[in-house]
Amino acid sequence: MSDAPARPPVASVRLGLRENLSQFAMLVVVNAFVGAMVGMERSILPAIAEQEFHLAARAAILSFIVVFGVAKALTNYGAGRWSDRVGRKRILVFGWLVAAPVPFLLMWAPTWNWVLFANLLLGISQGLTWSTTVIMKIDLVGPKQRGLAMGLNEFAGYLAVAASALATGWIAAVHGLRPEPFYLGVVFVVVGLALSVLVIRDTTHHVAHESASLGGPPPERLPTPREVFWRTTLRDRNLSSVSQAGMVNNLNDGMAWGLFPLVFASAGLSLQTIGVLAAIYPATWGVGQLATGALSDRTGRKPLIVLGMWVQAAGIAAIALSFTFAGFALGAVLLGLGTAMVYPTLLAAVGDVAHPAWRASAVGVYRLWRDLGYALGALLAGFIADAFGLGVAMWAIAALTFASGLVAAARMTETLHSQTEQRHGENALHPQRPAVRHRAQL
Repeated sequence: MSDAPARPPVASVRLGLRENLSQFAMLVVVNAFVGAMVGMERSILPAIAEQEFHLAARAAILSFIVVFGVAKALTNYGAGRWSDRVGRKRILVFGWLVAAPVPFLLMWAPTWNWVLFANLLLGISQGLTWSTTVIMKIDLVGPKQRGLAMGLNEFAGYLAVAASALATGWIAAVHGLRPEPFYLGVVFVVVGLALSVLVIRDTTHHVAHESASLGGPPPERLPTPREVFWRTTLRDRNLSSVSQAGMVNNLNDGMAWGLFPLVFASAGLSLQTIGVLAAIYPATWGVGQLATGALSDRTGRKPLIVLGMWVQAAGIAAIALSFTFAGFALGAVLLGLGTAMVYPTLLAAVGDVAHPAWRASAVGVYRLWRDLGYALGALLAGFIADAFGLGVAMWAIAALTFASGLVAAARMTETLHSQTEQRHGENALHPQRPAVRHRAQL
């Protein structure tokens, strides 16, 4: 699964979106198919749990999100480390191979445990494929357009989530919940795998080029995996603030994924209408990132992260207060807009702070915590909904989301241009060096 053409010498490699446009564009297309795979579940799996497997407890219904979130989170961490060691493309292709059984398991699952196994595989696949497309785009563009690159990446992925959710909701309304909606998944796997094998090239040489341009100490002085983990999790004020915001962002997304279809159904809406509402949120999220990613390259990362968390909280509150399609749609738009402000900006901030030599590992740690939010959100929302009702669960998640914005406001410093400062003498390769403390406080 290695690249057919020989790798160019580092001196011939150029960083930038325009300089690597064809490969970048193909990675955007591949990530659209990655997003479509998870989108096919978003509007119909809670209905399958209730109608076909007769699950009544909200926590039991949301168990598929817990399995998906934990699997994806742990795989994200591994994908970052493995990408640094064996190359990005191998991980991407293997992720698609793991996804191959998922549509068939969802079509024909005789028990809910089979659905959970399908979501275990889906989480592993998403962790491998989405992580590597993110890392490869960061590798290609270099530091100047990192926000734009992440905006384009997440735009493609989450617009595909929305389109897939809308399509499967429509197919389920016309043909039934199974197996027809999941035929789309077979197409997604075949095309995504073919593109990854035949078209995508590894980007390891771009990493070597950027590392050489920044300079730094020899490899034996690079941070260890444990140092990268704790630096991203707790010790670095910017990286740890980003990690907690990412976790809470996906915590509310896990709640939205599992509870919103049930809330909309309790208001008397049809499967087709629920599919439309399930698509509005990721569609707004996806399209909005075309602007917000690039905007963060101009205005900085921190303002968009803080304000975005607060807009998300307002969107959840709007849905909790609503009983009609119009109110639900308004809340979904606000939630999508807030997520669009946060999602690519968080990834860009990790790229700002982490040196290319250990950037993939830092992205993996960030995505570990971010996607554990799926599991935490599903568990928390499910247990609160069972004990106190759907409305209380939504209000609790809204309060956590607002509090996350407060944490980022109090703890983060601006990360934009930190790589430029490294070129002028700062050393971000080793967490013990004091010169970097004003940008990445340990």
